[in-house]
Amino acid sequence: MNTLVSEPLAKKISFDESNFWVELADGRKLGVPLAYFPRLLHATQKQRREYEISGGGTGIHWNEINEDISVKGLLLGIGDRTHFESDIK
Repeated sequence: MNTLVSEPLAKKISFDESNFWVELADGRKLGVPLAYFPRLLHATQKQRREYEISGGGTGIHWNEINEDISVKGLLLGIGDRTHFESDIK
């Protein structure tokens, strides 16, 4: 049996008040709570719109807020793994 599984590739993203939406090249649309990614949650609308699809669609990058997100990680439910200084006590 031959099974072909293609890597998920981002095509476009958009935002609403509490989520960001990733449109994948295969037609799926994934909703992700902004709370999973504090940098995006606290970014301005302008900063959120200034993203770049990287790696041929395998990632999403925001230069100004220093955020990089893997599309595969989103599908696996992986949120931000960065530890902020304010979180360490």
